[in-house]
Amino acid sequence: MKYEIEKRTLHFKQPAGTSRGVYTTRKIWLVELSDGERQGVGECAPLPDLSCDAMEDGRYEMLLEKFCQRLCETGEIDYEAMRDYPSMLFGLETALRDVRGKKENGRCILFDTAFSRGEVGIPINGLVWMGNYDEMLQRMEEKLEKGFRCVKLKIGAIDFDKELDLIKRIRDRFSFHEVELRVDANGAFKYDEALYKLELLSQYNIHSIEQPIKQGQWAFMAELCRESPLPIALDEELIGVNDKEMKSHMLNIIKPRYIILKPSLHGGMMGCREWIDIAKEMGIGSWITSALESNVGLNAIAQFASDVYGDNITMPQGLGTGQLFTDNIDMGLDIIKDRIILKT
Repeated sequence: MKYEIEKRTLHFKQPAGTSRGVYTTRKIWLVELSDGERQGVGECAPLPDLSCDAMEDGRYEMLLEKFCQRLCETGEIDYEAMRDYPSMLFGLETALRDVRGKKENGRCILFDTAFSRGEVGIPINGLVWMGNYDEMLQRMEEKLEKGFRCVKLKIGAIDFDKELDLIKRIRDRFSFHEVELRVDANGAFKYDEALYKLELLSQYNIHSIEQPIKQGQWAFMAELCRESPLPIALDEELIGVNDKEMKSHMLNIIKPRYIILKPSLHGGMMGCREWIDIAKEMGIGSWITSALESNVGLNAIAQFASDVYGDNITMPQGLGTGQLFTDNIDMGLDIIKDRIILKT
């Protein structure tokens, strides 16, 4: 096999705000593999200041070249060598599956599932990015009007009372039977105020809160998981925990209700399967989300989710980021109401 690496910069239609800052552009690397007859493409998309393999561009490209060369020489991915480089691993996993997968109507079947064949959609949450009060209110209204029945709000950037007011507005209009609410704090709460805020949020029948406090505070997070009236989901906490035994050790200590898996951040497809299997043994739920990839990565993540959870997914996944960029790559993905589909 031969490979080529292409660096691209994607541009957001609107600034994407989190408690860690605001994104206006997104750097990705596309890995194109060829065996002489078939081609495949995968996306490597580390997030600055978040991914465990985020680094200076030159060093990133040098390492990616090395892993691509090894893949082309052996025909296989060196999973153990790539454990600490999840964004690169995910890109190579995708490209290799694309080369070897069945092609149908110009699309590649990465996993032989009903979703990948274009037969069913996957339910997803509508994502409301951080902004000022009026911006978040408008975005929330847009998601509800489009037919989303699960809405996720990123909180922690504006006054907490105003965020509570936004949530109250939804609950005044829709019961928890009609609209499922999730919130994502991205680690914005201080530990000594987190439980109080969780108690206030619990008034509104919220499904779960992601990462209420910053990662790396296992004892504090474990206490919150024990005491919180709201189910807690871990996200950033999983980043950089790439050893299988350490994954089990961490989940056994913290005991969250859910974990949220992003292949680009949490070990590629291989690492995410490990997380899901370990969590399942402990009675911990999970769902899969994208991490601001282009449609190349999103397509692979959606097909991966359909393989992991089967053809009848009922829990909304976090796969609604494909319409964020002005210069995205068409992969046949579309969103109809609250489901992502692959057009045939």
